[in-house]
Parts: sequence; structure tokens; C-alpha cells
Amino acid sequence: MPVRTSFVVWLLCLGPFCFAQRPELPSMLLPEDSVTRVSEHVYAIVGFPNVGIVVGDRATLVVDTGLGPRNGAIVVKQAEKLAKAPALYLTTTHFHPEHAMGEQAFPARTVIVRPAVQQDEMDKHAQEFMDLFRGFSAQSKALLEDVKLRPPDIRFDKEIKLDLGGVTARLMWLGPAHTAGDELIFVVPDSVLIPGDIVQDRIVPNMPNADASVKNWLAILDQLEPLHPRVVLPDHGALGDGSLIGKERAFLLDLQTRSLELKRQGKSAEEAASMVTAEFKKKYTDWQTMGPVTNVVKRVYAENP
Repeated sequence: MPVRTSFVVWLLCLGPFCFAQRPELPSMLLPEDSVTRVSEHVYAIVGFPNVGIVVGDRATLVVDTGLGPRNGAIVVKQAEKLAKAPALYLTTTHFHPEHAMGEQAFPARTVIVRPAVQQDEMDKHAQEFMDLFRGFSAQSKALLEDVKLRPPDIRFDKEIKLDLGGVTARLMWLGPAHTAGDELIFVVPDSVLIPGDIVQDRIVPNMPNADASVKNWLAILDQLEPLHPRVVLPDHGALGDGSLIGKERAFLLDLQTRSLELKRQGKSAEEAASMVTAEFKKKYTDWQTMGPVTNVVKRVYAENP
């Protein structure tokens, strides 16, 4: 399945926005004047996607922008209401349009921080994915009108710590999983994990192309578990606690193991994908649509020649 098609399938079947449950695409406009307090220093705008706001005594960090500048303006408004100081940082969990294409609404003083790998990915594929999203609906087309991007002020390789005053955000790149440039944020001392698409509540992992990695996704989850976060604020779906990491790992490991069994039996990737999808629909009845399973199986086959 090509990247454009597989990404559309994933979007239409994402958590509470499953296309099979409703005849139209979800609204891609974030709610205005609606903020959920997650911990002492962390707040969330819950929508498509969930946006994190970390407030310190000296600076505020925003994680993700929403789709396009109109959503970015909603995020900025809420961040400035919560802020205790004018200093403002922005980072993005990955380059997909609903997470990163609202940055132009942020004031010029905003310091954009991003993993170097993610920025490279954005430079190569931002226009492609914006064109894809513009085709979803009249609303998404309007939201992405005249998007302008600027290079980050700070690029980092593996990890950078932002001291916001009384609270520290660890920005981490641990390798490819959902995309090549996935970023995860751990907020200390609140013990809040903002994991992008890497940890979510019963949403099948999305691996839209060859940049995604089953092996490294599992390795990332192994590195996250020792953090024992009190709260997990995912990009999509419901907030939860640290147990979401183990649930995500168990599901993905089960999917990998079953795929490898079928590979050893001589099944093609296409045959295995069909079989695993049917099996997992019965086995994991409380997980969202199994559409993305096909690409996960194909990545398992590709990573284990």
C-alpha cells in the first residue's frame, strides 16, 4: 500500500474519529478556550491532535501546533493565557501537518527546537504531506492555505533539556518508529510523558512507509518504561498513565511475533497481513480499527529478510 493511501486509511480510522463510525472526516479545528490541566506544569488542548503546553516560571514550551496557522493561533492564545513569562519555545513530535504546520502563527520571539532528523524529513516531505491533507476536505484545504515554514532556531541530535524555570523538559530523539524523526518529551518533575504517536491508548501503531521501524519502536518503548510516567499525553486519543507503555509494547510484540511465525511458514507478506488482521480483530476487540496492521506486518517482513 503506497504511503499516501496507507496514511489516509490510518487517518480515517484514528481512534474516536474512525470513518467507519461516522460518515464524515473529523473536524481538524482545535477547540477554543478549552484546556485540560494534566499536572502542576502541564496542560493539554485535547483535539486533533492533542497539544501539550508546559509552563515554567521563566518560559513556556508548546508541543505541536495543530493543522495550519488558524489552529496555531488557537494554541498560541491558550499558551499566552497560561504563561508566566514571555519566553516561548515550540517543538513538534513529528513533521506531519497536524503536528507542525501551524508554526507561522507563533510570534517571532518563539524559539523553535527540533531534532535534526525530523527537520531533514520535513524539508523533504512537508509539501507532499500538505498536498495530501489538502485533499481530505474543504476544511483541511482552507486550514493549510498559504502555510509558511521557517527553519528551527535549535537543532539537536539525541537529546536537549529545556529549563523552563521550576520544570525541565527533556526533548529526545531515540530513532525511527512512526516516522524517521519522532520526538518524545519527558517533563520533570511532573513525570509527564508526551510521546507523539509512539504510545497511545489502544490505537494500532501506524507505519506508513519504509522510514517506520517495528524493531526500533519496541526498543523505544523499552527505554520509556523505566521512566515510569505518572501521565501519558499522546498525540491522539485519550490520556492515560504509564501502563500504556506496557500495553503498547505487548500489542506490538505480539504482532511482530505472529508475523514472524507466518513468515517462517512461507506465507507472503500479503497473506500474513490478511491473516493477522483477522486474528487480531478477534483477539484485541477493544483496540481501534485494525487497518494499520497490514503495514506493520510488511515492516516486520522487511526488517527480517
